Amino acid sequence: MTILAMDQGTTSSRALVFSDDLQVLASGQQEFAQHFPRSGWVEHDADDIWTTSAATARAAIEKAGNPRIDAIGITNQRETALVWDRKTGQPIHRAIVWQDRRTADLCAQLKDQGHEDLVRDTTGLLLDPYFSATKIAWLLDHVDGARERAEAGELAFGTVDSFLIWKLTGGRAHVTDATNAARTMLYDIRKGRWSEEMCRLLDIPRAMLPEVLDSAAEFGMTRADLFGREIPILGVAGDQQAATVGQACFAPGMLKSTYGTGCFALLNTGERAVRSDNRLLTTIAYQLDGQPTYALEGSIFIAGAVVQWLRDGLKIIRQAGETQALAAQADAGQDIIMVPAFTGLGAPYWAPSARGAIFGLTRNTGPAEFARAALESVGFQTRDLLEAMRADWPDAGEAVLRVDGGMTASEPAMQFLADILGAPVDRPKNTETTAQGAAWLAGFRAGICPGPREYARDWQLDRRFRPGMDDGTRDQRYSAWKRAVQAVLAV
Repeated sequence: MTILAMDQGTTSSRALVFSDDLQVLASGQQEFAQHFPRSGWVEHDADDIWTTSAATARAAIEKAGNPRIDAIGITNQRETALVWDRKTGQPIHRAIVWQDRRTADLCAQLKDQGHEDLVRDTTGLLLDPYFSATKIAWLLDHVDGARERAEAGELAFGTVDSFLIWKLTGGRAHVTDATNAARTMLYDIRKGRWSEEMCRLLDIPRAMLPEVLDSAAEFGMTRADLFGREIPILGVAGDQQAATVGQACFAPGMLKSTYGTGCFALLNTGERAVRSDNRLLTTIAYQLDGQPTYALEGSIFIAGAVVQWLRDGLKIIRQAGETQALAAQADAGQDIIMVPAFTGLGAPYWAPSARGAIFGLTRNTGPAEFARAALESVGFQTRDLLEAMRADWPDAGEAVLRVDGGMTASEPAMQFLADILGAPVDRPKNTETTAQGAAWLAGFRAGICPGPREYARDWQLDRRFRPGMDDGTRDQRYSAWKRAVQAVLAV
């Protein structure tokens, strides 16, 4: 028995075929274009999202020897907003990506009007352009005729998972799961339903929104022409929640951090939705059998993207894998601090207008020092998140951090992470945790995979990075980082 996991990300679409014991049999991947129509605006072509997702799924199935696929799990970039015509399935505009900052003024206006407490208490989120709701409002207000069509019930909204399910099922299913719904800024995470109050605040017709299901549920059957037969879609979770499941963080107090384009740390808080006093997000980690498990989340907008900037912006490397060797050549006597606020600062600052800066430059500073500072910026930002989590939920204790994502392949980056945190960092043998989480959800629903407790017992460690930096150096370096961030915020 086999499971297909479709992993639709910010810069590429991937698909993996898993065996019933969750071993990867084959995979496919395609990058797609990023569109930047104005400074701070980021868009994706919905056709690119769909065609690359379908193509990589077919490629993975073919590479695996065309096995019978028994279930499909979907995981996706979150918050990215799409609106499409219910009859034709055609989007009314390019997808507005989670990184997009065009609604910063609207968020500031709503904050000035005193609505932030309503948003936090209802959705667990902050008033920020990051989330889907203000993107939907922008589309309704800026695409000709969109608001009238939405009010007439002609338009559908969805995050990427919902759009893919619509396409996979031929428009028969307009659904999402609780983890994706919780990222829209329209979902009441405690009552488990769309918030009429939030819809009224942003003037978004309730009829646009999809039905919300558990993370392991019956989301619909694929069109028979796509993969040769109809296949049930049985698992859905936003990418960071899928990674939490893939890392088997099922117990309260367990913590994972994923390093992709951005960095996202989730701390399982069990059945309690912990309200953050340190500008973290209260969100849903996963939902099974109607019961949500909550998490505190810290989101960093730029992690792996800083390496892409070294490659595409500065052109000091030709491929991402060169960063580690280049950083190793850096002058140890130079304390270069890079604050990569290319699209603003995420948690715990939430400063959408902040921009990046580099501190400590000398005449001898060169590509090697830039590479080291880029890798270290990810460790500094992660410590910001953990400091906030410990302040919000002291019960978390001194948890070991489980890590995944492309940057975890960098030994210096992971060692610096352990050093600056002063805590162990565990890298699993299977680093395909996001896709594996989606596959497990689908397999669990299908009766193919074991339950959470048994699944957690199978988690395997590849390497534990232990802190080796002395307390004085750690405090000095983190203090330098904090001063650099405050300088950026002051501009």
